[in-house]
Amino acid sequence: MAVLNERLDLRVDGVDLSVAAVRRAGDGDPVVFLHGFGSTKEDYADLDVHPAFAGRPFLAYDAPGCGESGCADLSRISIPFLVRTAQAVLAQQGIGRFHLVGHSMGGLTALLLAHQEPGRVIGFVDIEGNVAPEDCFLSRQIITHPSDDPESFLADFTERVRSSTEFGAALYAASVRHKVRPGAVRGIFESMVDLSDHGDLMTTFLALPFPRMFLYGEQNSSLSYLKELAAHGVELAEIPYSGHWPMYSNPVEMWERIARFQARALR
Repeated sequence: MAVLNERLDLRVDGVDLSVAAVRRAGDGDPVVFLHGFGSTKEDYADLDVHPAFAGRPFLAYDAPGCGESGCADLSRISIPFLVRTAQAVLAQQGIGRFHLVGHSMGGLTALLLAHQEPGRVIGFVDIEGNVAPEDCFLSRQIITHPSDDPESFLADFTERVRSSTEFGAALYAASVRHKVRPGAVRGIFESMVDLSDHGDLMTTFLALPFPRMFLYGEQNSSLSYLKELAAHGVELAEIPYSGHWPMYSNPVEMWERIARFQARALR
């Protein structure tokens, strides 16, 4: 099946959206991908050529204010807004049940989506999505490095990430200012921090009634909650030679772990 690039005209909470999406038809239930902050749907485009996913349908799209997706009012974007956007995209595409994969910001969006629609999710791969306050190492910078100028904040944020010692950080930083509109940052980051600090996300994640995998880079193997996840039946997948962006640092291992997990979820 050919990969299709589409533009979806949607209206969410009274805001007009033009959502850039990539999808492939195929046999079985689709894999739906939600990208992280400063990333785009292209993070997952390799699924089209990965032999483990041959013939599998999938959908990925740029979140409003990111990549090629437009939003008539960037100030309205937040994690709850992104959840409602995901629901609108799924409805427009006629998707019923699906495999869910979300990274970072997309992992948090996916968590709340799965919580609201548990009967539709077959399995959930959470790639370092927020489940605890300690996960706000990027988003909390909206508080620790405040700025009234969205352009300046994003520029300074980019340089701080570029100078970090995490795998993939420099590659991520090289394009983040081209992949997210400055006006969308505050609402996204503030809602991520608020939900991580006060949303009881761990309880929500552990209560999900379908197979779950938490995938993380080896540089983040010190996350305090990994043992708790494992104790509650969440599969852990540590990706070697990787940090917060395994799709940049070690995509081969990332895709292999996702493929094996989803194959088991289908049994």
